[in-house]
Amino acid sequence: MVFALAAGSLLPFATCASASASASADERSATPAGQAAAERVLKDDVALAPGKGGVIRVKETIVYEFTGHSGFQRTFPTRSHESVTQDRVYELGALRATSPDGGPTRVSTSTGETDTTVKVSGGGKLTGRHTVVLEYDLRGAIAPAGAAEELRWAAAGGWRVPVDEATATVDAAAMIRSVNCFAGPLQSTIGCTQYYTNHAHTQGIYTQREMLPGEYLTVVAGLPAGTTGGQPLYERRHTVATAFSVNAVTGGVLLGLLVVLGGGVLVLYLLRGRDARVVGKHAAEGDQAPVAGAEFEPPNGVRPGQIGTLIDEQADVIDVTATIVDLAVRGYLLIEEEDRARTGRLDWTLRRLNRPIVDLLPYERILLDALMTGRDGAPRDAVKLSELGGTFATKLAQVRAAMYEDVVKQGWFARRPDTVRSRWTVVGIALTVLGVAATIALALTTEWALAGLALIIAGAALAYGGQYMPAKTARGSTVLAHTIGFRAFLERGTIPDGAATASRQRIALFSRFLPYAVVFGVVPKWAETVKDAGERAEGADNLYWYEGPAEWDLSNFAESMRTFTLATSGSISQSRGL
Repeated sequence: MVFALAAGSLLPFATCASASASASADERSATPAGQAAAERVLKDDVALAPGKGGVIRVKETIVYEFTGHSGFQRTFPTRSHESVTQDRVYELGALRATSPDGGPTRVSTSTGETDTTVKVSGGGKLTGRHTVVLEYDLRGAIAPAGAAEELRWAAAGGWRVPVDEATATVDAAAMIRSVNCFAGPLQSTIGCTQYYTNHAHTQGIYTQREMLPGEYLTVVAGLPAGTTGGQPLYERRHTVATAFSVNAVTGGVLLGLLVVLGGGVLVLYLLRGRDARVVGKHAAEGDQAPVAGAEFEPPNGVRPGQIGTLIDEQADVIDVTATIVDLAVRGYLLIEEEDRARTGRLDWTLRRLNRPIVDLLPYERILLDALMTGRDGAPRDAVKLSELGGTFATKLAQVRAAMYEDVVKQGWFARRPDTVRSRWTVVGIALTVLGVAATIALALTTEWALAGLALIIAGAALAYGGQYMPAKTARGSTVLAHTIGFRAFLERGTIPDGAATASRQRIALFSRFLPYAVVFGVVPKWAETVKDAGERAEGADNLYWYEGPAEWDLSNFAESMRTFTLATSGSISQSRGL
């Protein structure tokens, strides 16, 4: 801050400036009458009187050269960004305009992001020189500065036309400790033409000549502490940072909404998504181990595809593959492995056997017909596994839909699991979208955007949790309990020795349980159990439902079955799980 200069020491400079101003006025008077004067501010004289509470009374006398317009406008800088979240603001109030010589006096304002434009207009077009006195009250331009107060304000400027001369005067009720001024853009550090205090140091005087459109004369005056008691005015700036600000209020609201919404999702799961045996304790009889001692049986009459749908509540591709193997084991299909050495590729032929289909479930009939129907709709007796690739997707969807209908018909689910999942997932996605829209709206207009995040989180939780909403009935839970025990037996991969389980009986038993092993994903381990049985059984080089190429025997079956299940799943669909 530049300290005040004595008025006497600046007297010669001021005298020269006055002479220069007179010369400039003489030059303007000498302008030829036929040459039109350009629209401009001839003089902008501003008087500032700081008062109690930091309110500054401002009287601005404007001498304006009109060239056909009905008024003029001036822009005041009324907002500056102090930080990411805070703005310093300057308030203009009680604006009024008068004119001693018929100039415009009607005042209107418009506010931009960082400035306020004041427009003074009249009733008709004006030409020539007119004087307008603009008065207003200014708040926020005085702030404490150490052991003093500082008045800083862009007193003159902000015009759309050039300014020949701008002057400002600060009349304080106390001794002014220092003065300074800057000319040019708002952040300019270039000093103005002239600034000083009067002999009593109660008045700061500032002058700037030849200002371009958009430039300002910013005045600074240092006042003793407590002179006005003025304080800067601050407003919280609405940005992304403030929209998502975390404080005691917004954090509490977010936590409360999460508890309410998250608790609601949990209640829905407890009421709608848990199995009936867990909620109602209606299936306690299914909780005991189904396998004891030498007994090892799947649930009575339950097919592999049904078990696969029951366990994970989804009709997967692997469940369809297990059903194909089961159809072969039960005598509806014959699986023939081609000789790779002769054909040059690994492939299988599914051949339909002449057996009545009265014992097949609806989804099994749909699957068998889909396998044995050509692209032209004509029935066929056999199909190569490689021919199903890329053409089975539509039929696979029909099979899966029938599998879902079957588990409902069996009484294991009250509703189709896929429909339940879809319904809750759609609701969750809709809630998430609503949360996104609410978050954007709140972020643009308030500081409560965190409340929208709670909706997004709850919606995402519901969309994800929808996968677990399908609920088994008491009957379905009982079957599942028995199934879990049977799976533990298959995972052990051993068949007890004894007279009741001779080699060929072991092979038959293995065949019967193999489709279930496909569902449980334990084919490699379970298939090994047939190797020893094949070596014990004389002439056991094939199974009744599976035929290998020449020189093939049951010792190769484990690897053949592993590759067959993988190839089948890949042929009927691009991915294992749908």
